[in-house]
Amino acid sequence: MSNVSESVMSAEQRKILAVMLVPMFMSLLSVSIVNVILPDMQRSIGASNSAIQWVLSGYTLAFGVFLVAAGRAGDLFGRGRLFVIGVGVFAAGSLIAGLAPDPLMLNLARIVMGVGSGLLSPQGVGMIQQYFHGKLRGRAFGMFGTIVGVSVGIGPVLGGGLIAILGDEWGWRSAFLINVPIALIAIVLGRLWLPRSAWVGSDNGSHDTGSNAASSSDTTGDDTEAGGKSRARADFDPIGILLLAVGTLLVMLPFLERSLGAWIYLLVPIGAVVVIGWVRWENRYSRQGGSPMVDMQLFRTRSFAYGAYLSSVYFVGMPGVWVIVALYLQNGLGFPALEAGLIGLPSALLSAAGAQAAGRVVLTFGRKMVVLGVGIALTGVVASALIVLAHETWGISIWWMLASLGVLGIGQGMTISPNQTLTLAEVPVEYAGTSGGIMQTGQRVGTAIGIAVVTAVFFAFQSLAGYAAAIIAGFSVIALIIIAAGIIGTIDLGRGRKKAKRAEELAKS
Repeated sequence: MSNVSESVMSAEQRKILAVMLVPMFMSLLSVSIVNVILPDMQRSIGASNSAIQWVLSGYTLAFGVFLVAAGRAGDLFGRGRLFVIGVGVFAAGSLIAGLAPDPLMLNLARIVMGVGSGLLSPQGVGMIQQYFHGKLRGRAFGMFGTIVGVSVGIGPVLGGGLIAILGDEWGWRSAFLINVPIALIAIVLGRLWLPRSAWVGSDNGSHDTGSNAASSSDTTGDDTEAGGKSRARADFDPIGILLLAVGTLLVMLPFLERSLGAWIYLLVPIGAVVVIGWVRWENRYSRQGGSPMVDMQLFRTRSFAYGAYLSSVYFVGMPGVWVIVALYLQNGLGFPALEAGLIGLPSALLSAAGAQAAGRVVLTFGRKMVVLGVGIALTGVVASALIVLAHETWGISIWWMLASLGVLGIGQGMTISPNQTLTLAEVPVEYAGTSGGIMQTGQRVGTAIGIAVVTAVFFAFQSLAGYAAAIIAGFSVIALIIIAAGIIGTIDLGRGRKKAKRAEELAKS
């Protein structure tokens, strides 16, 4: 294949990205937008604090629990099929949420939305693996990183803007209802634009490995592979799915429902035991000749293992930034929701730009770019803490955080999408959805744990010494977590250099 075809996206590939990225942006936006619309939502339907908490935790739990199973289903039965089903489920949940008359209906709707997000998200990662190679894969994941960064930053601004324009009642409802027409368009375009091979699973003859597979693989789609494996033999590993779902639920739930009391943290070690049992089951199932939900041999691929660990640790720290910044600005300094949301907008835009730029050169610089991105993100967090200290001590404008959080955004753009590209680079395409689901599950679990820990530190210091001390303490915890992610990246970088040196020595001998 020519250099031109390796660096220029085909029309089919551009259509695939358009179909995938808009619904994925929509599902990620539904995480960040809720933080701003929550108070108006609570007043509108008369929800208690515990009931309204499930608007957040119900979505997050359903999202996290379904990711790996959905990735496996997409690998087996067709990523396009699971993607469109997920978008449809998400749209149905959004419609119900936007029209919900009471807290129960709203919380059920948010769980349905979480299921839809869990179904569609790993298919996007899987299709990037399936239809993009080399530099084009880096660019595609760069665009994926862009939507992650923008969704985090733009959610509070959009939520505050809708409430300002449409009022307290229809402002928060429109934040859900706007998803419905977008999802319907995505379903139609998915049916029209996704290649035929996207509707056929890995057990059905869809092992597309060419960089222009979007066009070349449409000739496949028989019910059997060349080797004669039929659809009927697809192995979904239901026990493995159940064990991982229960384990993930037990680990995540205590960090999302802390108000139930300290006893709930007893579920964490129980969940850990279930996850260990799941690992043992998967290995046993593989030895017996079955096709496990997750092939544990994936973790013998060091680039995948280190990248997944780095991603999970990084997400323990980073999402907490926006939670404590909003708490400090709104509760501590009295900012309205829209102004509090605006302070993260430059970070979102710079994250998008950083992801785009990094996606183009990630294969040139490799893991060095990820480590550099983590270092820049750490600089942004430390600088933000110093600005809060200077604001409280000398009265400088808190709006200087636009710059420090912008630095954080650049680091985030250089970390998330390049790490995704490098982590999945050596994963076989038939496990693309499953491996993407593993990474995203780690991110969701990390986010739940991180926000719980960071906000616990924040409120502990707030009760003792006020909001300024609280946010500085929160930033300090986040900085330590980011340092841990950087250490993982540095170890992997060193491992890669040793591997390259050995290969060079073998070539000379």
